[in-house]
Amino acid sequence: MAQDLPPHEKTFDFGYETVSATQKTEKVSSVFKRVAPHYDVMNDAMSFGIHRLWKKWFVESLPLRQNGLYLDVAGGTGDIADAISRRLTFFGLKANITVSDINPAMIEVGQKRHPHLSWLPANAEELPLEDNSVDVYTIAFGLRNVTHRDKALQEAFRVLKPGGKFACLEFSQVCSPLQKAYDFYAFHIIPRMGEWIVNNKAAYQYLSESIRTFLTKDELLKLMKTVGFERGRYETYTGGIVALHTGYKL
Repeated sequence: MAQDLPPHEKTFDFGYETVSATQKTEKVSSVFKRVAPHYDVMNDAMSFGIHRLWKKWFVESLPLRQNGLYLDVAGGTGDIADAISRRLTFFGLKANITVSDINPAMIEVGQKRHPHLSWLPANAEELPLEDNSVDVYTIAFGLRNVTHRDKALQEAFRVLKPGGKFACLEFSQVCSPLQKAYDFYAFHIIPRMGEWIVNNKAAYQYLSESIRTFLTKDELLKLMKTVGFERGRYETYTGGIVALHTGYKL
């Protein structure tokens, strides 16, 4: 239940908790500040390394743009942006690759690991970039943590150039034969792993709950279309554990 909220104030999910917009932003920021030093280690542990494969497929789905501007929003410690950089280098291409994240702690960790990338402290809902300035916009495992998801998608549409691509990789709903096993792992094992590995059970309890409360694949696709994206589609990986949504600003 919501606590200490003014009458008629719109509420948002923070896992299974109902909070105000300000509270959600603050709580999410606190979660990622606490887990930043161990974020990538926990990603490997929680997914048994499979997240690396998901991200590889994600990056390979992106167009190659010589001298393009690639913007990775909610980019955390920069692993997606670094993978984009390495792929472009492999094909002999140069580009401006920028990581945007709202959390200074995540950026601090990322800058030390990937000093060759550009870094932009910013809220996904209010990007300090010009209209029609970005060739490729990516967001991986970040949209469900944004307070106003519609505003984040509107910003993605605004900053993309005509013909630019939007790509979102996010946890989704698994196929029914896997549901019980997945729920047990997500809601019982992952929080315990957070407690054992990084001494922070609550943060990973939230991350598990946020998966359950996030938009369905079709709801996200509908929201993308409402914002203005065309040729919207999605595909799922690993039995629906994650989904890749893409669209274009035409």
